[in-house]
Amino acid sequence: MPLIIVDGANVVGSVPDGWWRDRAGAAIRLRDKLAALPAAGLPGIPPPIEVVLVVEGKARDIPQGPPGVRIARATGSGDDEIIDVVRHEHTSGPVPRRIVVITADRGLRDRATALGAEVRGPTAVPR
Repeated sequence: MPLIIVDGANVVGSVPDGWWRDRAGAAIRLRDKLAALPAAGLPGIPPPIEVVLVVEGKARDIPQGPPGVRIARATGSGDDEIIDVVRHEHTSGPVPRRIVVITADRGLRDRATALGAEVRGPTAVPR
């Protein structure tokens, strides 16, 4: 099953809707919009898929929410947490699974692709 890892701060920050006034609320709205993906898939990635939303800072304490989206809470850098998830997923099974990181962060893009993950921009998911 493909894994989609969403850089929460980066995706939330790609929509100028006042997210900076309520970072946790913006992360909750994103979490809820992502909930349809496991059953719907993404273009070129048919369902079922697994979705991990990486949150950091003031958004770190959002509740788990509806099924379908696992929350990964970064204790430090969200980018480092994403890379940790990519590394873990590449080594946890007998066959590497397809991993797609959703971010516009160039540094994170380079780190993720070096580990074999694909990268798509924030517009690849509902925001």
